[in-house]
Amino acid sequence: MDFAELVRKRYSVRAYQSRDIPKESLRRILEAFILAPTAANRQALGVIVIHTKGKEKELERIYHADWFAKQPPLVLCVCAIPEQCWSRRDGKNYADVDAAIAMDHLILAATEEGLGTCWIGAFDPGAAREVLSLPANVEPIAFTPLGYPADSPKPKLRKSFEQLVHYERW
Repeated sequence: MDFAELVRKRYSVRAYQSRDIPKESLRRILEAFILAPTAANRQALGVIVIHTKGKEKELERIYHADWFAKQPPLVLCVCAIPEQCWSRRDGKNYADVDAAIAMDHLILAATEEGLGTCWIGAFDPGAAREVLSLPANVEPIAFTPLGYPADSPKPKLRKSFEQLVHYERW
């Protein structure tokens, strides 16, 4: 599928089939994550692949929704190591930006594979640290379930082109 079709097709999936994901599909999705650009090519990121079966209670501590902890076969966590990420002269650290770009690559690759995702930022970071045994210098940035959708996309509500696109000045 072409890129325009891909970005139109992606949506936040909130119901998943329990069927397994082929290893080759998962590999392509993870390779897309690895190929994402990072500021100054620091690549101070990581992704944790979590099989949900048997870990439902732990995952519910991180984010309480059946479509997160119980339905999909996998949950992915994108993490950054802020102290290793590039910082702008004014101190702006690019850990969140780098992680967001890599997460976007991951979710678009999943869409191309016929899989669904849902970007989760409203998780409990303390529970995530504990459940995933994260070192102190590793920060969980975002989660997504990964699996075959069991729902259908709703119409995308977006602001108009004129509201969001500016030329030369705001």
